[in-house]
Amino acid sequence: MNQMTRFKPAPNRVDAAMPDDNACWDAFVARDRAMDGRFVGCVATTGIYCKPSCAARHPKRENMAFLPDPAAARAAGYRACLRCRPDAVGRDRLAVAAAIAFIEAAEETPRLEAIAVHAGYAPHHFHRLFKRETGLTPAAYARGVRAGRLKAALAQPGSVTAAIYDAGYSAPSRAYADARQHLGMTPSAWKDGGRGAAIRWRVVDTSLGAMLVAATDKGLCRISFDEGEADLRARFPHATLLPADEALDAMAQRVAALVDDPASGADLPIDVRGTAFQQAVWAALRAIPAGETRSYGAIAAAIGRPGAVRAAGKACGGNNLAVLVPCHRVVRGDGSIGGYAWGIERKQALLAHERRK
Repeated sequence: MNQMTRFKPAPNRVDAAMPDDNACWDAFVARDRAMDGRFVGCVATTGIYCKPSCAARHPKRENMAFLPDPAAARAAGYRACLRCRPDAVGRDRLAVAAAIAFIEAAEETPRLEAIAVHAGYAPHHFHRLFKRETGLTPAAYARGVRAGRLKAALAQPGSVTAAIYDAGYSAPSRAYADARQHLGMTPSAWKDGGRGAAIRWRVVDTSLGAMLVAATDKGLCRISFDEGEADLRARFPHATLLPADEALDAMAQRVAALVDDPASGADLPIDVRGTAFQQAVWAALRAIPAGETRSYGAIAAAIGRPGAVRAAGKACGGNNLAVLVPCHRVVRGDGSIGGYAWGIERKQALLAHERRK
């Protein structure tokens, strides 16, 4: 018997976290790194299995089968590709998950060296790995965690100074620097419903309806359909709401253009609040190419938290920047459309329009 005849296309298993055959093949053709770890491709003619992003030449479609993980591939008689090393994907993501847990449990921001040692990698290599998996550096993720603690502490009774130290900051200056990045305003303003913050806003017409566009002096803080001044004031009850100036008018027109031209706003400045987890999810959303979709499970896996599918869904629901942060490109694992804060019909229209581009 020819040595290779024993490698027949393995039966494709149905798995809730695994895309269907066509989606798997599309991921291989696109060498989609975001799909690494969700399944492996088995090549009947060579007897090897690869991760979706493998740089090797693609085999013919009829010679490919897809299985949920390396263990299933090995059980079917395949061996790991030496070029893409698919077995390392699971180890890498487990290491990132361990690092995230380490960062979130630490009372003070841990140094990169300590995080890498905990994960079992060299610091420089782990820095690249962590950013590839989460979209953030370990330091940026840690700053987000600490800013999230500050946000929670500011919501409690007591002084701003006490909240700053309770959140783990050693000095108020660092807290104010992080607050400008993660809260969009100073800790005092955040604690007092946005008091002292200036937000300019306007409503623009788009092909999918009226859109609210609002921004601080740092960047866009709210993009939404079917909202107006009352909705914005409810979010920032003590902020100073100002009419649009020339700069915001120009920005609003670019935001409106996103509905019909998704690539037109790639460099728009943003100023959104969120935990480190939310920011990682939002970064993963912005990495989805127009015309493509990802499941909630794929987003969770892409940020190194494969078990946090429900939390990834909540982070999508907490997105403040409609269209610019494209949460409409996330669907359920079975391919169904899923929810959308601004209406299912609008989500379907956005996806249909992007596919035609």
